[in-house]
Amino acid sequence: MSLSKHRKSIDQIDEQIVRLLNERTRHVLEIGAIKLAAGEEIYAPHRERAVLQKVTRLNAGPITPESLRAIYREIMSSALSLEKTMTIAYLGPEATFTHQAAIQRFGSSLNYSAQRTIADVFSEVTRTRADYGVVPVENSTEGVVTHTLDMFVDSDLKIVAQIVLPIRHCLVSLSPRERIQRLYIHPQTLAQCRGWLQRSLPHAEVIETSSNARSVELAAKDRRAGALAGALAAAQYKVPVQEPDIQDNASNATRFLVLGRQCSPPTGQDRTSIMFSIQHKVGALYSALSPFRRYKLNMTKIESRPSKRKAWEYFFFVDCDGHQEDRKLARALGDLRQQCNFVKVLGSFPNAE
Repeated sequence: MSLSKHRKSIDQIDEQIVRLLNERTRHVLEIGAIKLAAGEEIYAPHRERAVLQKVTRLNAGPITPESLRAIYREIMSSALSLEKTMTIAYLGPEATFTHQAAIQRFGSSLNYSAQRTIADVFSEVTRTRADYGVVPVENSTEGVVTHTLDMFVDSDLKIVAQIVLPIRHCLVSLSPRERIQRLYIHPQTLAQCRGWLQRSLPHAEVIETSSNARSVELAAKDRRAGALAGALAAAQYKVPVQEPDIQDNASNATRFLVLGRQCSPPTGQDRTSIMFSIQHKVGALYSALSPFRRYKLNMTKIESRPSKRKAWEYFFFVDCDGHQEDRKLARALGDLRQQCNFVKVLGSFPNAE
């Protein structure tokens, strides 16, 4: 085919795509109206997961699965914005990895509200000023974000989804590396890039900042300075990336939680988060964990945090495979309640892909 014929075919296909996208969106709006009338949440993580899995299975290329999922993410984001004016609160400021994770989950068509603290994110969702919240909970290199866990003690919010975001740090500066005398770095970023920093800029003055976005903002005003941050922050402040992927661990990733008011129904591939407290006696934790072994439930995480209510009293946080409505996990939770002073299900949600 000639160039003109290829272009003519593309124009005809584009007409079909636009027509079909609008037809799809009309169905989504009708579903949204039914949900609103029934008092249900518009956003459905389990349905979103099913759609993305289905289109990935249908894909025969040459579009990559990642690109196809990104396209459908924006299609669904556009439809969500038409169903309801939806606001997503996240730990800010703009252009942080939490902001990037929120966009990865919800797309670019919704309203985003940057919050100063994790507590503020919880507050915005609790007071219905935001529909959902996004907070970090765990980094593969640095471990758990304790403040996020502590917030669940007094909050009625549920974990409705999770996001696993690969963390890619960059050297960002107006000048090449050899001219950099100062580096603005958030402490978490410093911990994840310490080996690279010692090898590549051992004599640079390190100045800690409140966020990666703040690091780049400062570097944008100083030609003798650089920042370690993500590409989104570099683009936000229009500062060139001098060196990409400088994190010490190539598999560095952070897990984020999506906070909401209603849990998703079972999908068959779910995770449940639980918190509990135990009696202060020998073997109490062993007894509390025995239902997971008895019902052959895979625990993927366990953390302890001081209760802050009584000295030497702790809350335990457990993630396990399954949904709280699954028969085995429901029975295990029943047994757990008999062993513990306090049990709270923080949420059941689709496992991240």
